[in-house]
Amino acid sequence: GTRSAVLNTEARTVEADVLSRRCVMMRLVDFSYEQYQKALRQSAGAVVIILPRSISSVPQDVVRQFMEIEPEMLAMETIVPVYFAVEDEELLSIYEQTRAASASQSSASAAEVLLHTATANGFQMVTSGAQSKAINDWLIPSVEGRLTGLGGEDLPTVVIVAHYDSFGVAPWLSHGADSNGSGISVLLELARLFSRLYTYRRTHAGYNLLFFASGGGKFNYQGTKRWLEDNLDHTDSSLLQDNVAFVLCLDTLGRGNSLHLHVSKPPKEGTLQHAFLRELEMVIASQFPEVKFSMVHKKINLAEDMLAWEHERFAIRRLPAFTISHLESHRDSLRNSIMDRRARVDTKALTRNTRIIAEALTRVIYNLTDKGASADLQIFTDQMQIQQEQLESVMDWLSSQPRAAQLIDKDSTFLNTLEYYMGRYLKDVKQHHVKADKRDPEFVFYDQLKQVMNAYRVKPAIFDLLLAVCIAAYLGVAYVAVQHFGLLYKMIQRLSLKTKQQ
Repeated sequence: GTRSAVLNTEARTVEADVLSRRCVMMRLVDFSYEQYQKALRQSAGAVVIILPRSISSVPQDVVRQFMEIEPEMLAMETIVPVYFAVEDEELLSIYEQTRAASASQSSASAAEVLLHTATANGFQMVTSGAQSKAINDWLIPSVEGRLTGLGGEDLPTVVIVAHYDSFGVAPWLSHGADSNGSGISVLLELARLFSRLYTYRRTHAGYNLLFFASGGGKFNYQGTKRWLEDNLDHTDSSLLQDNVAFVLCLDTLGRGNSLHLHVSKPPKEGTLQHAFLRELEMVIASQFPEVKFSMVHKKINLAEDMLAWEHERFAIRRLPAFTISHLESHRDSLRNSIMDRRARVDTKALTRNTRIIAEALTRVIYNLTDKGASADLQIFTDQMQIQQEQLESVMDWLSSQPRAAQLIDKDSTFLNTLEYYMGRYLKDVKQHHVKADKRDPEFVFYDQLKQVMNAYRVKPAIFDLLLAVCIAAYLGVAYVAVQHFGLLYKMIQRLSLKTKQQ
């Protein structure tokens, strides 16, 4: 996009023939990439895309089309600022009046266009904000907490990770329900379940559980990258340095009837990560046959600027890790879209996926299969069952607010609530902060992410021109009339003088 967000120009819709230096207004329900490109090619002053109050009311084909276009809009460099606004009655009225004016110009004769242009009302769109500036000291916060296992000091550690931030073409509209509100919801539910198991000595397992809600996930997992550097390179004592059994990353788990375990390197037989893969397959096959499960192997491509999944950050540091998701490809447009709203998350599917992960993880940690437990044994039942109502309320809370990394600092209400929630179930809960390197920044954030735009009802410039012509004509006629009146007056005087002399 552009940092030139200040605007003072006349409104038009894409139906108008001339869009140059105009503020082009589009509704999402009528949006097309061809029209968007038309506005850019004609050097529009700005583009305003009007979103409905409820995304769920938009036809699914329109949503899918926009989600496919959104990555291209994000990647495209343009001098034209693009705004998104949620519709209301006044905005729709402005749009309809502007559309009617634009349509009449393209279909009428020259004389009609001239007359209509001279008499129609237009709208001047003006922003009141300043130009965007880089924020050099922005902190990306993450939150970690742990449950210490029962036994000796050198216990294996299972790390459970999910990034909390959302992403889309407009930060203030990025609610990230499925990506990755669903992942955080599952992480918090796992923290609740295992905190209860770790409360009693007879169910206190010999594994450390380390939970990490990472920030900057949508910016190449910067929170995870710096957390690993601090724990592996800059400290002498860390759970990540000792005996990591595996790292389980949670990403987009809120819908569908499929689950995929994404790996950078297939787990070897006899390892704990292979045991987790085996338990996942067994739990799904015996208890949830409607779910299709597969392992997706993708090597890390260090030549690409962006990593595919969060587990790749751990794999680069030679820690066994994988990501579980209902998405088969990391390129799915759902992961970076403002269309990822609460309505797209199926609470029943989220609850089912939480139970699958919890059951498989428990079977690994307590070694239940080797102890003779049957494949259809249901562990989380009765008082220990997955709480669908709690998952639903957490999802409602997460998806009710934008969570773009540019909007969440260490003192934000969202982060304080997340830290408090994790502190209810985990020990040693604390924040971890990331700041961009001043010499070679991995990311740069800018201010002015939200602007106030005023619409002033005005007459078009040609109205002033025609008005000036009319005034000039009037003055010309008056001047000629005065001149003729003066000549007539002189003639009358002369006639009067002659009459007196006679």
